[in-house]
This record gives sequence, structure tokens and C-alpha cells, in this order.
Amino acid sequence: MKTTPHSDESPAITVAEFVARAPEGLPLRFLAGAGGAAARRLDTPRIQKLGLALAGFPHYVHEGRVQIVGASELQFLGQLSSEERRAAVARLELEKISCVLVTKGLVPPAELVEAAEAAVLPLIQTTLVSSTAITAVTEYLEEALAPRETRHGVLLDLYGLGVLIEGKSGVGKSECALDLIMRGHQLVADDLVEIRRRRPGLLMGGAPDLLREHMEIRGLGILNIRELFGVSAVSGPKQLGLDIKLVRWGEAGDVDRLGLEERTVDILGVAVPYFVLPVSPGRNLSTLVETAVRVHLMRLRGYNAAESFVARHDAAMRRGGEGAGDD
Repeated sequence: MKTTPHSDESPAITVAEFVARAPEGLPLRFLAGAGGAAARRLDTPRIQKLGLALAGFPHYVHEGRVQIVGASELQFLGQLSSEERRAAVARLELEKISCVLVTKGLVPPAELVEAAEAAVLPLIQTTLVSSTAITAVTEYLEEALAPRETRHGVLLDLYGLGVLIEGKSGVGKSECALDLIMRGHQLVADDLVEIRRRRPGLLMGGAPDLLREHMEIRGLGILNIRELFGVSAVSGPKQLGLDIKLVRWGEAGDVDRLGLEERTVDILGVAVPYFVLPVSPGRNLSTLVETAVRVHLMRLRGYNAAESFVARHDAAMRRGGEGAGDD
């Protein structure tokens, strides 16, 4: 069950995957060119309407996008003669187009169907109207194409915050997480945590389908957390807000004793607040993790206990210095 963290900054999916994995709310079916679906790829959630290209401006077509053909585009083509429609389609650089999506269950002209079949260009139909299809396709591709990284650790929902607990194998991550679950917190993922950047600054973490709601505890084996502790003990994907690394005491190195330093760790280009907690016999890890989360939440509200203490200390020193001068 162990793995090495990896990431993919430039994900893409084939048109075949796009159609096969579409959610129930986005019905898709091939009208032509299905044979090219495995070779053509989508690499951006942005879509494009094909109207300008059909009107004679093919250089406006961007590669890697879903090209939408709706009622307005078909109305334009319907006003042309068969020869003019064939010429309009011929001006398109079909080899650069990933796929064409016809909306509202409309039937495209024979000239477009024939050209798509000849070029092995996936021509797809949906029953959704254009505005709804654009929203559905964009949301679907934002999820499918989100930059992602798999990390070895445990992701929990603590006080509404997604907290990633990391550390070397055997340091006690899962045991700490189990104790936190028994205190009322929720498990999101154990062992493998899939992290996706949904938009700039927003990281979502979740569990692979096979491992969802399960934990591995040495000596106990695989545990089903929902069955053991109830539905309230597990959570779906959660926004990642804090990273806590458990490090054996002898390997901790220079540890911030005052708490003045607010560290961050880079995950998929996002700076995530970060704590390093030394681990040694007798230290209650679950209590330390809970406290670290509370400290972080207070900092988000603008209060830093270490800074407040230092300010009070400096003020006391100044008062003492002024008193010494009076003597």
C-alpha cells in the first residue's frame, strides 16, 4: 500500500476517456469519428464555440479544447448551400481540433458528419442546451484535468480544516489519526492522499476509491472506519489547509521553540501552512496535533501567542530600563 509521492503538472485526457467517464448529468454519444477518440486529447477545461471558425476564421480554433456547435452555428450552416457548407467545413483545420460537441440533441449537417468521419474527428452529441453543456463540460474537465499529487500520509477533517499528517513509515501517523477519530474528528484518507489543485490557491484532498473509509493499523490490519465508528467518523474530499509533519526526535533538527516562525510547504505551487512535531515516547501526538490546529486557526483570526508574548516581554524590558534610569 506504500507509494512514492508523485505529481502531474500537465494532465490531459483522451476524448475516449472524456466520453466514457462523463457524469450522469452530461449525456454524451458519438455521431462520427469515434475511431479517433483514443488519439485526440483534451488538456484544458476551457471550451470554445466553433462559430467564428465556420464563418471563415479558422485561426481562432485552439487545440486541446472541446469545440461547441449549438443552435446558432447550425442555423448559420443551414443558410448555406451544400457546396458552401462543404467549403466552410473544409476551411477548418480538422487535425487540430480535439472534438466537436453538438448540443441540444440537434442533428448536424451531413457535410460536417462526413468530414468528421473522413478525418476521424470525434463528433459528439449531447441533449443539453449549449449554456448548460458549457457549464457541465467545464466543471467536469476542471476536475478531470486538475494538477494532482499523491502523498503518503493521513488526511483528517479537524475543526472543519483539512489537515495532512505526514512522516516516515512507522512514525505513528495512522495511530495518531485513529486517536483523533475517537475524539470526534473525521477521516478523509489514510496511507495514500490524492491532492488536486482545483484553482489557484485551492487544494482538495481525498482518498482513492479502493482505500476510501479504510485505515491500516499495524497489529490490527485493515479497518473500516465507517463500520467501526459510524458515518460521522468519515468525510469526503476536503480542502487542504494545514500540513503537519511528524519527525522522530533525533531527526527533528532545529525546531522552533517559540513559535514565531510561520512555516509553509509547497504543494502543487500552493504555500500550505506547516508544522514540524518531534515524536518521542511519552508525547501525546493526538493532543499535539489538535493543539497545532487550534494555534493555526487562531493565527488565521489574527492572534499569535508567541508574538504577543514577545511584545509583552519587550514592553516589560523597556519599563525596567526606564526604572533603572530613575535610580
